[in-house]
Amino acid sequence: MNELIEIYKTVILKKYAEFNGRSRRREFWMFILANIIVAIVLGIIAGIIHARFLSILYSLAVIVPNIAIGIRRMHDINKSGFWILVGIIPFIGWIWFIILAVQEGTKGSNTYGPDPKQI
Repeated sequence: MNELIEIYKTVILKKYAEFNGRSRRREFWMFILANIIVAIVLGIIAGIIHARFLSILYSLAVIVPNIAIGIRRMHDINKSGFWILVGIIPFIGWIWFIILAVQEGTKGSNTYGPDPKQI
């Protein structure tokens, strides 16, 4: 749980709009998990206090980190960050993006930087 919190804080605070470099699978999926947990908790709180705007504000606040980590994840598999746009294709887009995101990153350095596992 501590690692989940640390990764979430790193992506949100330190790498908020960092589009260069690479992100490991673990960092990407832990951030996605933390994001889902926060969104669910905020949704519950917003429902209880009748403040739907909380969920909307959170979604807006994390849109840049979500895009940034998605781009860095694509860089880890040696693909351009534009590959995150595959997610906007109806029906198969998200499946295609998930298949790309679960692939193991390029071993060693690639076009987008050094291997994050070796740093």
